[in-house]
Amino acid sequence: MQPTYVNFESGQKYFWCTCGLSANQPFCDGSHKGTGQKSMCIEAEQTQTVLLCNCKQTQTPPYCDGSHNKEAAPQTP
Repeated sequence: MQPTYVNFESGQKYFWCTCGLSANQPFCDGSHKGTGQKSMCIEAEQTQTVLLCNCKQTQTPPYCDGSHNKEAAPQTP
């Protein structure tokens, strides 16, 4: 799943989806309710364009680190 460019405005809060269930990726729409997961609140420190992760595999949440480009490791039965 490809990342999304988002224009952040300084001082604004954004809620990044951590579960992958939101229909409004990369933002939370409350679909996580009942899963035990929570969205991640990000307060923009400056106005800028950022690249937010949609695959939820990033090691630098909520920002894309290219993890979506890595091939899935084969699973052993």
